[in-house]
Amino acid sequence: MKYDAIVIGSGAGGGIAACVLAEAGKTVLLLERGRQLSLADVPRDHLRNHRLSQYGHGTGPDLEGNPRLLNGKECNPIQDGYNNNASCVGGGTLVYGMQAWRFHPLDFRMATTYGVPDGSSLADWPISYDDLEPFYERAEWEIGVSGGKPAPEMPSRRPYPMPGVPQTTKAKRLADGCTRLGWAFQTTPLLMNTVPRQGRGACSQCQHCVGFACPTDAKNGTHNTVIPRALATGRCEMITEAIVSTITKSPGGKVSGVSYYDREGVQHTAESEVVVVACGAIETARLLINSGIGGDGVGRHLQGHYYAIAGGYMPEPIWDGVGPGVSISTLKFNHGNEGVIGGGMMSDDFIMLPIKFEKSFRPPGVPAWGQAHKDWMKKYPRFVQVGGPVHEIPSSECRVTVSNEVRDKWGIPVASLSGTTHPETVATTLFLIERAKDWLAASGAESIHAGVPGLGLSAGQHQAGTCRMGEDPLTSVVDMNCRVHGHDNLFIADSSVHVTNGGFNPVLTIMALAFRTSEGIIRSW
Repeated sequence: MKYDAIVIGSGAGGGIAACVLAEAGKTVLLLERGRQLSLADVPRDHLRNHRLSQYGHGTGPDLEGNPRLLNGKECNPIQDGYNNNASCVGGGTLVYGMQAWRFHPLDFRMATTYGVPDGSSLADWPISYDDLEPFYERAEWEIGVSGGKPAPEMPSRRPYPMPGVPQTTKAKRLADGCTRLGWAFQTTPLLMNTVPRQGRGACSQCQHCVGFACPTDAKNGTHNTVIPRALATGRCEMITEAIVSTITKSPGGKVSGVSYYDREGVQHTAESEVVVVACGAIETARLLINSGIGGDGVGRHLQGHYYAIAGGYMPEPIWDGVGPGVSISTLKFNHGNEGVIGGGMMSDDFIMLPIKFEKSFRPPGVPAWGQAHKDWMKKYPRFVQVGGPVHEIPSSECRVTVSNEVRDKWGIPVASLSGTTHPETVATTLFLIERAKDWLAASGAESIHAGVPGLGLSAGQHQAGTCRMGEDPLTSVVDMNCRVHGHDNLFIADSSVHVTNGGFNPVLTIMALAFRTSEGIIRSW
């Protein structure tokens, strides 16, 4: 069958692309490698979730038959280094933490602002904040963002459609700390209903948020906003458990559609006028390489986010059980830090599962069992953590390729990840860790501690950069409209096009770019 457009991936970018194209009157095939999951399919299991997946995650991909390589070593979806994103209808938006940040205007001009460090591939975006601003607003209103006024470090904007979450007990203490330090702060913006909206309920303030599906359907993702709209047109067909192996081309080299396997392992070919790839930075690069598209630039500049995090203990219990837990942020150090390239946002964190606290913050010398362990765990209600994503400095040698030997259960060469971030990323992280400690100390915390970051590959759930946007086909993969160079009907609608990944959670930028790219496709049709 032939369609006007095929969209590969139903996450933050792909779901929006399918909706915009279908509502514009185009016939769309939406292919998703995962399943359509209900709340019952994503249990509140503290050891099997997308925040802590020691024994599984419930949101895909399957643990068997989906390997990747990290520096030549094979790993599965719940092992360190796999850098797993959820694989289901809605992608990561089904279980994400919902932080809905716009990138700072300077995030689009990092090379101009700071220069290019030796050994890095730092570059400016070919578009500006102003180019993306109307699409940020569209994402905030169509998908649904709650929050308050912007921090003074950010441009003014239209108010969000919903009020922000109330401050938790720990956030009130952190607000006092900001006041003592003279730091401005704001309510953390979230892609979440704080009031009933669009026929769905409001947040119930439960204790299982990031890593889990929402029991009141208040978590706004593509699975419950734009994908239902696309399907309601009658012009969008969605096939789940569909594994795309290659993007197909006509004898003349023009992209003609895709080849994919269904859930039974039967191979199919679908044709279309336009193909939109939205598989996430790792899998999009893998698909383009396996299809012989994009040249040597595909897979390079892989980024994620180092996190600058510090923890400490308040003198009294501050745990109030009010979810989602994150409610205060400061952008004081996002830019303008002497001797530091970029910076990052810092906030409090979501409610931490007790087992996550035990695994991540147990001090040296405290045993993993017995009375001493119990005594330490009693500190959990006094614990507070702050931190956030650091603006990474990319390297062209931090990259995705495909394996010559290892294949998945469908026989497709798997992604192989290699390289490290740039040393300046570590320097920025160390700087922000000290600011996180300052914040905790000013808020009254004691026994403040933090890990020491080393140089490594960073490509976690904020993965980005492998199909860089730019004007020159020799140094980029897509143009400023996210069209793959040399292919007038092939587009990318995910974070792989990010030149840099901001000092923020990137999902709102993915959504804004997807709206912009999809509208551009319609205009040029």
